[in-house]
Amino acid sequence: MSDSQLWDAVDDYFTAHLSPDDEALRAAVRDSEAAELPSVAVTAPQGKFLHLLALTQGARTILEIGTLGGYSTIWLARALPADGRLVSLEYSPKHAEVACRNIARAGLEKVVDVRVGAALDSLPQLADENPAPFDLVFIDADKANNAHYVEWALRLTSAGSLIIVDNVVRGGRIAEADSSAEDVRGTRAAVELIGGHPRLSGTAIQTVGGKGYDGFLLARVLA
Repeated sequence: MSDSQLWDAVDDYFTAHLSPDDEALRAAVRDSEAAELPSVAVTAPQGKFLHLLALTQGARTILEIGTLGGYSTIWLARALPADGRLVSLEYSPKHAEVACRNIARAGLEKVVDVRVGAALDSLPQLADENPAPFDLVFIDADKANNAHYVEWALRLTSAGSLIIVDNVVRGGRIAEADSSAEDVRGTRAAVELIGGHPRLSGTAIQTVGGKGYDGFLLARVLA
């Protein structure tokens, strides 16, 4: 058995016992595949992890940067109270259309607000609305702009909020200090921004699983 086959088998075991899906989640995966969306959504164990983080945080407001087909959005939104709010930013109209169908099927359309456009355009518009600080921010969009997204997340949160940045290991390429790849450079910039920022305390965890070798960064806003 190869490493990837073993990782898949372990993920399948954990999914079956700890994060079983339901029809809404299965349909979100099916519709995303049928629409030929990139196969980069979080896995079921990762989705359940986000869900538990939001519950532990007692989140009432969540900001998601990168909706894709809405799979992670569903996991996160299910952690919110009935009067909670999740704003999800998606660059692609096609992806947003698929996500909105999936979110509505899950009965979460009154909680989730999907906004279409480049996130670096949508974020200033969101800030102009002067929303209450977001309790949790999940960043899972184009990696070249990760540092910019973290800066905006810091502006839109307050002490005690959590910021999660997905896919920070880049298959191990994150260790390549001389890399010219935009995804690596953008992610390294985010890591170093968080590591040196007086208002943030963070760590990063390497993972293996259904999406291969990667990891995530978790930061807490201190003040």
